[in-house]
Amino acid sequence: MDDGHARHTLVLVALVAVVVIAGCTAPLSAPADSPGADDRELGSINGFGPDDEIEIGDPEALTRAELEAVSYRAMARIEVIRGVRFTEDVEIAVYTREEVRERFDRGDEPADAFTNELWRAPFIVDDETDVNEAFETLYGDAVQGFYVNNRVVVVTDDPEAIRISRDTLVHELTHALQDQHVGLERRGSTLDERRAETGLIEGEANYLPYLYEQRCDVEWECLPDLDPLEAANGSTGDDLNVGLFLSIFAPYSEGATFVEHLHQTGGWEAIDDAFENRPVSTSQLIHPERYPDDRPRDVALEDRSSGDWEPITDEDGEIRTETIGEATLFAGLWTNAVLEGSLFDDSTPLSPYTYDNPVTAAWAGDTFVAYEAAGDGAEGDGPTGHVWALEWESEAAAERFADTYRHLLEIRGGTAVDDSGDTYRISDDDRFSGAYKLTVDGDRVEIVAAPTVTDLEAIRPAEDGTLETRTAVGVPDAASNVFTADAPTATASISG
Repeated sequence: MDDGHARHTLVLVALVAVVVIAGCTAPLSAPADSPGADDRELGSINGFGPDDEIEIGDPEALTRAELEAVSYRAMARIEVIRGVRFTEDVEIAVYTREEVRERFDRGDEPADAFTNELWRAPFIVDDETDVNEAFETLYGDAVQGFYVNNRVVVVTDDPEAIRISRDTLVHELTHALQDQHVGLERRGSTLDERRAETGLIEGEANYLPYLYEQRCDVEWECLPDLDPLEAANGSTGDDLNVGLFLSIFAPYSEGATFVEHLHQTGGWEAIDDAFENRPVSTSQLIHPERYPDDRPRDVALEDRSSGDWEPITDEDGEIRTETIGEATLFAGLWTNAVLEGSLFDDSTPLSPYTYDNPVTAAWAGDTFVAYEAAGDGAEGDGPTGHVWALEWESEAAAERFADTYRHLLEIRGGTAVDDSGDTYRISDDDRFSGAYKLTVDGDRVEIVAAPTVTDLEAIRPAEDGTLETRTAVGVPDAASNVFTADAPTATASISG
């Protein structure tokens, strides 16, 4: 697949996926059971059944009465497929895009320094871009439906001529069923664990429409599965942050195949059990055979910073840590063109992308800590850096990742500053400028990033507390007062 076609395909799938991603679910408390719900015939809701035929004037311009009818019929069909009942009615609300913007405006609040540095570590959001702004650009006005507070919200340009994708309606009604039975709150404490939980929740909500579609025009009369409307202000091919999109989309893509695997090997009972014992890493989503026994390692990372730098802490004064995980690591490496293979290998109707790659598949765990320069004012105003420790299933896997990461640094224009080949400087011309150091110790790789090479040593000095002596090569670097070698800057390309 050529580069242009690959990017075009990715953008098209991204615009469709954002419809599902944006505001799809929110942490909710489980509603009370409806009296007598267990006595109701499965697949019969408010007089509608799964085999009903509904007269529709224009499927691209539903009236509110038609929307209500097809929603109840869809709920009856979901019950038949899933084998469980809705315990209470689900409100179907119709909002215009303007109303959605007014009710759910997230404002212009910037991300904190920790979050910006977190997304910089896998080379996904550069140091010139605020992460919240990047998310806002990705989502734009693409959302066309979401579920919140026992209500499915249909977003339309004309509330009197409602246009909704069949998959979107079934997806959001599945969330209502989940909410009534298992709840939608996230329990995970890390980015990667929450991504994994989201994979289970969104995976089932993507799997149900897939099973639903198999019966359309065979057993059931169905609405046509309309293409979503184009986003008013969503991402285009030129401004789409591919790495950020792939990280966000992992639970939807890999979650669906994870749920499919559970269903094929253990039926709906296996999926019910998974809600009780939720996946804890995106590695388990990407490799379903690792669930539930293969859990990520707890990667220890002690602070050794000097007085010039200090770790960013939470409101209780504890050092903030995060786990980035296999899916987001893959997203960063792939979008920087350092992984072999196609993003579209082994794609299926449930999963358009391939997140399984030999470099990242051996991920065993990671811990990330962000640092800020001491005495530079309020958090977010001064320079930042980070230490990121990753552990792998073998020493060979650790070396393979380290080689891939060195290649990433070189693609970004990084040049080695000493004979060891493990400390690099990326020039100020690049959006990820700064100094980077890799240390490989058995099956563990540590990455330290800072504005200058001198700062690297202040953030992560040698274990005995001394600064390392370096043999400089090349030309002087005015920013850090060390020496770097000139090298041409390579340009990463997006390809299939």
